[in-house]
Amino acid sequence: MSRDQEYLRSLAHELIALPAETGWLEFKHNNAEPQEIGEYISALSNSAALDGKSHAYLIWGVDDGSYTFVGTDFSPHKKKIGNEELENWLLRQLSPKISFHFYSVTLDELAIVILEIDRAFRHPVQFSGSAYIRIGSYKKRLKDFPEKERQLWRVLDDTPFEMLAASEKVSSDEVLKLLDFAAYFDLLNKPLPNGRDGILDALASDRLIEAMGGGYWRIFNLGAILFAKKLSDFGNLQRKAVQVIVYQGTGRVTTLREQEGARGYAAGFEGLIGFINNLLPINEVIGQALRKSVSVYPELAIRELVCTK
Repeated sequence: MSRDQEYLRSLAHELIALPAETGWLEFKHNNAEPQEIGEYISALSNSAALDGKSHAYLIWGVDDGSYTFVGTDFSPHKKKIGNEELENWLLRQLSPKISFHFYSVTLDELAIVILEIDRAFRHPVQFSGSAYIRIGSYKKRLKDFPEKERQLWRVLDDTPFEMLAASEKVSSDEVLKLLDFAAYFDLLNKPLPNGRDGILDALASDRLIEAMGGGYWRIFNLGAILFAKKLSDFGNLQRKAVQVIVYQGTGRVTTLREQEGARGYAAGFEGLIGFINNLLPINEVIGQALRKSVSVYPELAIRELVCTK
């Protein structure tokens, strides 16, 4: 999700107030060597999974000894390796390609950069063919610590994708803005509760969201991928959007039309079926008095085919 300045300032103050750097948090002043950033993405992402965190953070503009904000000259969006932008260079060498985002924020007229990194999922994150981990406050190669590697694999095997966080520290109003709760109640044939709290409690009961305390909520991948009003609001979930591609003939050489869905699977399912039906040929059937158009393929068959895909 995009982060506004108020949220980023609050996050920076919250992280710097921690007793010390953790496995999923690292502070820097100006050190922004690209290879080291990539290795830290791997190490922090893997350590976040071990520590049960949905995100890891690397923050520039902090004195590593006193843990105070001092500002930074690092500008990630201007940084290039040859002719390639830093973010693209980093992403290209990550395996698997997890989501990460650089954010710039101003604190007391000091420039701060926050790199937010998704936790590892299913496989340890590698950079340039090597996986890293945090041991204390040090970045090490994962293969040199076999017990940590076995522990990480156990964690990755036990955590289903649906129960990972799509977004955290989301206010009640933001939850209702991001998720199509009306579609949720409509599909379950339940009446819409009168108040906001009743809606949130219902979503939480089906593990679509979870209370975090302080009035904030965690939206799980399950809730986002099923009921997002816009999947693009949830970072890398946009890559899981439904795509409908119409090819010429029976091959996949020439594309006639391509459409990518914007909404979550459940919220957008009826619209998806309608879109596909409008692309299919129809027959005109003449009845006793009236002529009507009938799809060549039964709608039930289309629905089942889309569901199995």
